This record gives sequence, structure tokens and C-alpha cells, in this order.
Amino acid sequence: MVKGNRFVSLQYFLGLVGMVAVITCTPKLNSVSAGKEKTPFLWSNSTIYFLLTDRFFNADVTNDYKPEVIPAPLRGFHGGDIKGITKKIKTGYFTKLGVDVIWMTPLTENISGYVDEGTGVSFGFHGYWTKDWTSIDNRLGSSSDIREMVKTAHENGIKIMMDVVINHTGPVTPLDPLWPKEWVRTTPRCVYKDYTSTISCTLVDNLPDILTESTSEVKVPDHIQQKWKEEGRFEEEMFSLDMFFKRTGYPKLPYYYIIKWIVDLIEEFGIDGFRVDTVKHVEEFIWKALKKEAKIAFERAKKKFPAELDKDAVFYMLGEVYGYNANNGKIYDFPDKKVDYFSNGFDGLINFGFTNDAHLSYKDLFAKYAGLKSGSLKDVDVIHYISSHDDGNPFDKKREKILESGTKLLLTPGVAQIYYGDEVARPLTAQANGDAVLRTAFDWKSLEENDKMICLDHWQKLGQFRKNNLAVGAGSHVEIAGNIFGRVYKKGKINNKVVFGIDLPKGEKKIPVGGLFKEGDILYDYYSKGKVRVEEGMVKMNNPFSLVLLAKSE
Repeated sequence: MVKGNRFVSLQYFLGLVGMVAVITCTPKLNSVSAGKEKTPFLWSNSTIYFLLTDRFFNADVTNDYKPEVIPAPLRGFHGGDIKGITKKIKTGYFTKLGVDVIWMTPLTENISGYVDEGTGVSFGFHGYWTKDWTSIDNRLGSSSDIREMVKTAHENGIKIMMDVVINHTGPVTPLDPLWPKEWVRTTPRCVYKDYTSTISCTLVDNLPDILTESTSEVKVPDHIQQKWKEEGRFEEEMFSLDMFFKRTGYPKLPYYYIIKWIVDLIEEFGIDGFRVDTVKHVEEFIWKALKKEAKIAFERAKKKFPAELDKDAVFYMLGEVYGYNANNGKIYDFPDKKVDYFSNGFDGLINFGFTNDAHLSYKDLFAKYAGLKSGSLKDVDVIHYISSHDDGNPFDKKREKILESGTKLLLTPGVAQIYYGDEVARPLTAQANGDAVLRTAFDWKSLEENDKMICLDHWQKLGQFRKNNLAVGAGSHVEIAGNIFGRVYKKGKINNKVVFGIDLPKGEKKIPVGGLFKEGDILYDYYSKGKVRVEEGMVKMNNPFSLVLLAKSE
């Protein structure tokens, strides 16, 4: 059972280089509606917002952590918390952006101490240095805070995806002992020459690796048992473990314990999916077991929270196979062994190739992913991003192409992942060491002070177009003329079509609809927020924008 216990001010100016030369943005938008019925949710068309909880929004100063040792730049806690996510859901920030899935870094309890191994004093603010899988980190909030966040998200049509880790524990510190040798290894370092040297190894020094290949049964580590006793929950935790192993018949191996602790999150809070960390560093059969238990826990959660979770909903698992490129189809090559993670529990994989592909023209980019989606990646999902928490080579690192970034990310076939602040050009070049440069705090005060110069409007319009039309991310792609494209999604009673144009003339323009709409159809433009009629196979428009996002207005 899981127990509770600035970005820099932006100076945008008229004449931004991009597919829209002049644009005034404002975060004070209402949700766009084209008069259609509510669009059903589809993971394949989802827009995922990935945030570092500690860096997003501080809504509860009472849990702010003030260490005795000063951390290195961007390597300590900044105060963001679970209540901060909830508050921004309530204000409509995610809804206006078209987000229908929120993924946050792990919320389980991380190490109490700190490490200093070349990058300066570092704390476990990011959530990937687990101390106790059965407890929530009180520097981020409590179990009740998570339940309120999930409930609020569901009430606003947003699903919650939690980040989980099986590969490793947190580093060893004077306050955080090494797990027993029956549980972890501390050598050798991974060298990535083959399957074994990627799995049976530690990612970095002092990051103990779980013995996932072990066949010897183990008990709960003494230091964890003692911690549970001090917290008054030893009997409850041990009973819960006994029931799990009795029900499943699994041997008491290290990874089965962790699987149990992780899937408890699903039933306790009603979460909708996992983003799984360091996938390629763990044997693939373990992920298959995790998915099996996650689905069982999700069915229980649906009975526990029937007003929130649809009876037909499915649990979703997204994997981070670092270096996986969608261009290689479903396969990841070690290279001595080829693994299809989609056949081992995962519904989607993060596409590390998109940041490079985003340099292609719109036409080539869309055609490439449309081809993959209808070919080698049919019936599975790839998740695109332009920046992330640990990729040192994002698209547009200097944030000089924020409009183009949004257009390419949100209109490319597949699932889109917004990294917190992409939509407002949060800096990715801070004065810090290592991946900390990618983890600056979201400066909400600056966002409010510069509301007339923040390029949020562009991303919001694209996000609303995507959210309200399944064809955008999940439909088949149609090339109409030049930079004018169509998408079509047909399944059951759903017949959704869109037409969009990029880099079009400002002022008067004619947009052919490629036969996707009938003569006389009334279409809604999500960008100019106006309606137009199809006449002679095209629509005529006169507005100051070079982007058109058309769907049928019903």
C-alpha cells in the first residue's frame, strides 16, 4: 500500500522567424469549440504533457524542502508539488492547451541524502532515485494530494500517467543505505556493447542496479522493514505482500516485489497509465509481467472509481527505450539481440529520432511518419518530442523556432509529448552541469507579466485542433497541394476529416479541400476561429494568418 506522509522572462518581439511572422499571444483563452460533440479519447491521438513535478508549480510552501547543504545549480528541490499540478488543472491551463494526458516524474519516496559525484551536490528532486516504492515523497505532497490530483484530472477529461522505475534504487548516502547484495549490484558499469552489457550493469557509479536476472528468492530488506515499523505500517505492508504472492504464485524475486509495489499505485489512486523508465536495461519479460499485473490492478481501480474510469478504458504503458528510433520499426537492436518491446507489454515507445527528423520540411516530415504509421508501426504508437529532461540535443535548443516546433510536433502523425514549457519557450541553456540545464523551473510570474508577448496562443490553437479531431494524430495522411494536407480517421461510427495548410499567404487565400469535404459544407478554422463554406472544392479566406486548421462544423 502506498502511504502519504522560472523559467527566465521571455523577450519575444514582432517579426518572429517561423511560419507565422507576426503573432500576438495570450494565455487568456477559452477552450475552442467547433460546435461538435465531445471527441472520444484515443491514446493514438493523445497530447501528453510531461512535467517535472518539482519544477512545475509550487502550490504548497509547507512542504518546501530546505537542505542544510546548498545544492549545485538546478540540482536541488525548487518547491513544485502535486498540489501545483492540481491547481493548474483547475485553472484550465492543460485544457486550453489541448492536453489530454499528464505525465509527471516519479512521486515515490526518493533518497533522503545527497550525492556529489562530478556534477555538484545533487538531491533526488527528479524522482528517479527511489528509496521506498511504498511511500510518497513528502517533499512533493501526500497520498491524499495524489488522489485529489487524479480526481480533478478525470473531472476535466485528462488522464494521469505516472513515471515508474524498476531498474535501479537511489544512490547510497549516509542517510540511504545500500540495498542487500541479494537485491542489487554496484558493478560493472554499462558499456552497451550487447544485450548483457546493457542490462546486467549499473548505469552510473553509485546507482545500485536491481538484480532482475536473479532466480533466488529474497526477503524485504531489513532497512525497509525497520522503516515500515517506525512508520507504524509493517504488518499492513507484509500482509499485502503475502496476499500478492499467494494470488499470483510468483516467486519472491526482487522485480516481483517492485512490480507489486508499482501496481499498487493504480488501484490506490485510479491512474490511467505508466511511463516506464530505463526499459532497455531490464529483461523484456519483466515488462510483460508488469503489464499483466497493471491490467489486473486497473480493472480493480475501475470498480473502485466507476464515476471516473470508463468501463471500456484500457491501461496504457509507454516505454523509454533510450535511443529507440521509430525509423527502425518495432525493433530495438542491441545488436546481438533484437527486441520487440511492443510485444512485451508496451503500447507505445518514445521516439528519440523525432528531434532530428523535425529538421525536415513539413511535407517530408508528415509523409515519413504517415508511411511508418501505415507500415512497420501499424497498430502501435510512437511518441514524439522536441525536448525532454535528459536529451541534450533537442530540436531548437536556443528556442528560436518556437512556432515551427509547435506546428511540427502537434501536426505530425502519432502521439505528441510536450515537455513542460515547450509552449512558452522555457530556456534549455541554463548555467548548470549535465542534464540539469534542461530542468529549469517554470516561471509562472514571468508568464503572467508577459501575457501579451508569450507564444502560447499558437500552441493552444494547434492543441485544440488536435484534441477535437482524431484524424490529426491517428488518421491516414493525404497530400492535397503544396503545404496543404488532409487527414482521415474512420472507425465504427466515427468519420473525422481535417484539412490544414502551412506557410500560406497572409490575407486572401484559397485552400483546396482535396475532395474530403462536400460542396456547401461549413468548416471551422481553429486558427482564425472563423467559419467558411466549401465552394467549388475549396474555401476562400482573408485573415492575417499563414496557418489554417479546418474541420467540419456540425
